[in-house]
Amino acid sequence: MAGKFARSWALLKASAAVLRSDKSLLVFPLLSGLCTLLVAASFLIPVGVMVIGNEHAGQQFEQGMSAGAYLLMFGFYLVQYFVIIFFQTALTGVALMHLRGEPTSVGAGFALARAKLPQILGYALIAATVGLLLRMIQERLGLIGRLVVGFIGLAWTVATFLVVPILASEDVGPVDAVKRSVELLKRSWGENLIGKGGIGVVFGLVMMLAVLLGALLIGGAVVLQSAVAIVLAVAVVVMGLTLLGLIQASLQGIYSAALYRYAEAGEASVGFDQALLQQAFAPKKK
Repeated sequence: MAGKFARSWALLKASAAVLRSDKSLLVFPLLSGLCTLLVAASFLIPVGVMVIGNEHAGQQFEQGMSAGAYLLMFGFYLVQYFVIIFFQTALTGVALMHLRGEPTSVGAGFALARAKLPQILGYALIAATVGLLLRMIQERLGLIGRLVVGFIGLAWTVATFLVVPILASEDVGPVDAVKRSVELLKRSWGENLIGKGGIGVVFGLVMMLAVLLGALLIGGAVVLQSAVAIVLAVAVVVMGLTLLGLIQASLQGIYSAALYRYAEAGEASVGFDQALLQQAFAPKKK
């Protein structure tokens, strides 16, 4: 485990070097977050008003979800996934351009994502369908359902790990992109796959530390009994946590782009060590 963490940290630093050289990549997760909040509000606020204002609807919601509720949830999933995948495609496309040594810009990322709109919509449809099915299983089976959903969700995450880089780089449809993702990972990931998990662990620890420091900062402001100090402390904490989230999302996009390039062509990208990627994709031991 120590060796895996060390390699994850080394790859994280290489991804961070790419981000430092092209900070415009932070724009994509920022806009994605804002748009997903708007989408959530557009769906959840009307539903909340309807449930509060209609006692019968509230009772139905408590007893279980109706076919109409599932249909509404599917629409919500579809729009949310579309927004998220659109910005992920733009981010990954720019990351791939950077890793190939090509000129990059925010506009180029959006142009690439717009050119892939049919594929993005198709993949969003697949992801929304999977998400709804998992939710239905969870609703029907309770605790067992949550366990099943957890395992299936993990398998789906692994299987689709490289779908977005494939959509951004190859001229394939969403179904073929999923198949291609599975093919690349089966061929080259092995037991030493380093990626989203390593970055997630590192940022999970950083987030915990940031929350602790934020709580101390806000607590100190409360002790001072100054409204200005409290507002400033809360603003600093929110901005700090938001920035960490943006950096994590950007690094994951860069990392997935680099792993895709190696898995697809067997070559390291600009700023990445060939030996590290070979260890990340070491053949699975029998």
